[in-house]
Amino acid sequence: QYSKAANNSKELEDCEQANKLGAVNSTLSNQSKEAFIDWARYDDSQDHFCELDDERSPDAQYVDLLLNPERYTGYKGPSAWRVWNSIYEENCFKPRSVYRPLNPLAPSRGGDDGESFYTWLEGLCLEKRVFYKLISGLHASINLHLCANYLLEETWGKPRWGPNVKEFTRRFDPIETKGEGPRRLKNLYFLYLIELRALSKVAPYFERSVVDLYTGNGHEDAESKALLLDIFRDTKSFHMHFDEKSMFAGDKKGAKSLKEEFRLHFKNISRIMDCVGCDKCRLWGKLQTQGLGTALKILFSEKEIQSLPENSPSKGFQLTRQEIVALVNAFGRLSTSIRELQNFKVLLQQTR
Repeated sequence: QYSKAANNSKELEDCEQANKLGAVNSTLSNQSKEAFIDWARYDDSQDHFCELDDERSPDAQYVDLLLNPERYTGYKGPSAWRVWNSIYEENCFKPRSVYRPLNPLAPSRGGDDGESFYTWLEGLCLEKRVFYKLISGLHASINLHLCANYLLEETWGKPRWGPNVKEFTRRFDPIETKGEGPRRLKNLYFLYLIELRALSKVAPYFERSVVDLYTGNGHEDAESKALLLDIFRDTKSFHMHFDEKSMFAGDKKGAKSLKEEFRLHFKNISRIMDCVGCDKCRLWGKLQTQGLGTALKILFSEKEIQSLPENSPSKGFQLTRQEIVALVNAFGRLSTSIRELQNFKVLLQQTR
């Protein structure tokens, strides 16, 4: 009886911690609120050729990302598993009879450490293999952020955040994950290359004089654009390892159908992210998902980007403010993941 009461108390404590750490700080200054109204007015005056989310919906909420860093929130267990399980099971072109390695919701498979899954994966066409690797890389990146910015202790209401080597080992160590961890980290690097490629490809869109990053402050707008163009120039100096032209290169009808299926699956993943029970997890999950979606939109619109007019609105290709914010922040999170991975390598060497 005592043991049962103790377990219930621990579950209640974990739940309260998750609610506290996962809450979104929606504090905004009056200056920010006025700026958002001005931005919306400016955006509405532009020519749009893609569907925009309704930012004026009663359910819409502006959030300062600097006040809501991505880190451990205590959101875990069956609820979190079900979200990722839905993403993989419903959208990665996988039959129900094939089980992902280390899936906590899958039935026990005896001595099968994932061989049957990867045998199935290698039998898919390039496009479907790429899709799975992108989602796996995104999943790995998010897990890395949580390991790197973990709640180590909380004394007198003052939290201490930092890297949790034990948690990193549990999620990525070759032995503890039966070889699955290194595969996931390879997919993280693959995703990084894809988004890096997208930044390089979209440079001509932003280099045009007609494009500005409007906030109402002309000096800051020009400075922000100059910094963004500097990033694009840096990406062009990097040797690319993936050529998206090899994708959807079959017969036109089949390629078009597969491309549409690809797009719809990705759109569905964004909807599934709405089901995440933790506000802060949902915020960063949706932002990084939309960032990846924007990167894919860029890669599959190369001809439209190259033929854009210099001094008139974009009719063949357009990026919304939401897409630009998501693209830059998503790449920032991936870059942080790569840096944190190097940091964990150093920490692991020090503990041996």
